[in-house]
Amino acid sequence: MAAPPVQPVPPAAAAAVNGDAFRLGFVGAGNLAESIARGVAASGVLPASAIRTAPHRRPERGEAFASFGACLLQTNAQVVDDSDVIVISVKPQIVKQVLLELRPRLSEEKLLVSIAAGIKMQDLQDWSGQRRIIRVMPNTPSAVGQAASVMCLGEMATQDDENRVRKLFSAIGKVWTAEEKYFDAVTGLSGSGPAYIFLAIEAMADGGVAAGLPRDLALGLASQTVLGAATMVSQTGKHPGQLKDQVTSPAGTTIAGIQELEKGAFRGTLISAVVAAAKRCRELS
Repeated sequence: MAAPPVQPVPPAAAAAVNGDAFRLGFVGAGNLAESIARGVAASGVLPASAIRTAPHRRPERGEAFASFGACLLQTNAQVVDDSDVIVISVKPQIVKQVLLELRPRLSEEKLLVSIAAGIKMQDLQDWSGQRRIIRVMPNTPSAVGQAASVMCLGEMATQDDENRVRKLFSAIGKVWTAEEKYFDAVTGLSGSGPAYIFLAIEAMADGGVAAGLPRDLALGLASQTVLGAATMVSQTGKHPGQLKDQVTSPAGTTIAGIQELEKGAFRGTLISAVVAAAKRCRELS
């Protein structure tokens, strides 16, 4: 399949709803970059014409960006030259190479945003020669607009920079700001956490099948139950233990199930999973 034609970039392409006009470039056009770009365009934070990237070596990546109106350029160097905010969204193992290649085109007039997992702020600064950097750790639910993202600011990132990046990532979910020293723990919790919940949904569905439910009904009930429970915690502001107590009647079905979970060290196992993933992240970074 032929790659989509490179689109000309209209002058003054960006004009956000709040009047904060800027151009957003993605160095790396993978699935996560696409999710962010789509969310930004769909939410109205920026028009699609303000978003640009260079086509990936796989033609379908360029087609994905072109499908919602983003501008396609020939090279990453052109993306940097024609963007005010540059998102580094390549695989972690090539971040150093990419930043060293782009370093002559970077300046403090441009805000650099890295979503590369495990790449520390100090390395980003050393390789890019920049100090105006924000590091962001999103997670895979960004694909459905339900990301949990955490960001930390580099030495020269301003309050305006933080607000701008918060708006961008709020288009795909919720955003928190934290010191970089917490990022390994963030990876262990929200970065790896979706996999823990996928396992829980699968296990709950298997339990439904074991209790006699058809597979499709069991999976639907399990996934909706997890979604509903998470929404209750998020929207009510109540402690999950309080919500658990509200559905746990004396000598009832729920407490019988919870007793089995406690026998299997359910809570302790989840705690250990987060700690183990955080430890592995420290080892790898």
